[in-house]
Amino acid sequence: MEHEKWTKSEKAIARRAFKQAYERECEAIADEARRLAEGIVGPEDMWQLHDFLTQQRGETDEKYDYRYSVLVFVFARLIGEGWLKEDEIAGLGEDKLRKIRLMVQMMNE
Repeated sequence: MEHEKWTKSEKAIARRAFKQAYERECEAIADEARRLAEGIVGPEDMWQLHDFLTQQRGETDEKYDYRYSVLVFVFARLIGEGWLKEDEIAGLGEDKLRKIRLMVQMMNE
């Protein structure tokens, strides 16, 4: 994909949307971690919580990449997974939105 140009206003929209999606997913992870922590009765339960958090950390670190060169892919993935809503990226250029919509559609097929 060619290098995308991002305007100042697009960068502000993207940063806000990215942060909202990240916070939503982290809250869901925290809810599950609390649920797992409440169920700890032995060492195996404690290590299950550790393994869950380690896995989630790796997945979120890989997913939430704020490089402009990959951001349309990131947004498509986040929309596809339900962490971001398309209206939260309204204001991005139509070319970017079209690419994001196409990728989401391809992921859903």
